Amino acid sequence: MKFNSEIHHRKSIRLRGYDYSQAGLYFITICTHERLPLFGKIDDGKMVANDAGLMVEKCWREIPDHFPQVILDGFVVMPNHIHGIIEIRDTGVDVNNVGAKNVGANDYLPLRLHGTSRTVGSIVRGFKVGVTTWFREHTDIHQIWQRNYHEHIIRNEESYFKISEYIEYNPQKWLEDTYNV
Repeated sequence: MKFNSEIHHRKSIRLRGYDYSQAGLYFITICTHERLPLFGKIDDGKMVANDAGLMVEKCWREIPDHFPQVILDGFVVMPNHIHGIIEIRDTGVDVNNVGAKNVGANDYLPLRLHGTSRTVGSIVRGFKVGVTTWFREHTDIHQIWQRNYHEHIIRNEESYFKISEYIEYNPQKWLEDTYNV
């Protein structure tokens, strides 16, 4: 089928004109493909992660290794999705000129950050790639994630505390969870 902008245009769910690389707090939700429970199960209000769920947690915790400007906050792995808060810090370093270390007059060693983009989208993409790679090497499941992800820009302290509480108690409220299919 030939590309038709009337049919094939997908509306972005991102806030128009917002710079998703700027410093701030972001609440992220990423769901599995068809909301399949790939990461474990809820037992008596507690998440019991399987090997895949443990790998998801490991990949999430490694985000700052690849994106040094990121600090991780509340996070939970659920059977078919994850919730997490990431903070992007303002490092004062330009994306295209990530800094340099002068050792001597003739020695110039550039400091390289892992990855070229510092947006929420690139952080989520890197996380998804890490988990997908593990799945493809260790299971016969190849379609792990639903397209895209949900994000919410945390704009104030009240919102931050509500979201943190939601993340913390998410396993206990699994039967009421909209992601529990």
